[in-house]
Amino acid sequence: MSPKIRKTDEEWRAELTPEQFEVCRNKGTERPFTGKYWNAKSDGTYHCACCGAALFSSDTKFDSGTGWPSFWEPLDRANVRLVRDTSHGMLRTEVLCASCDAHLGHVFEDGPEPTGERYCMNSASLELEEEE
Repeated sequence: MSPKIRKTDEEWRAELTPEQFEVCRNKGTERPFTGKYWNAKSDGTYHCACCGAALFSSDTKFDSGTGWPSFWEPLDRANVRLVRDTSHGMLRTEVLCASCDAHLGHVFEDGPEPTGERYCMNSASLELEEEE
């Protein structure tokens, strides 16, 4: 893995849209069924919107019915970092970009086989590089 990317809030604000900054840097959540990728069908690789790290393949994307893009596994588990999240009175597992600590979403244990996992991500934290 490459060295950790560290920037000030001012640097991130200059590079990200207000929604991306709120989701990725302040651990916000976009409203369901509003993000650009919740219903995307294009083939390609989903990258971190902050640093460009490759995170998920469209091959593992599925319709979870939740209104957020969902994947049953990351492209490479070394590219994401899982952290216990007890905010909002719940016990969840937060998913962060391992390179820049961008908040991506949460992972749950109610996904399809073969992993049984549902990586429920925010579209604002992702950029899709479509296959040609």
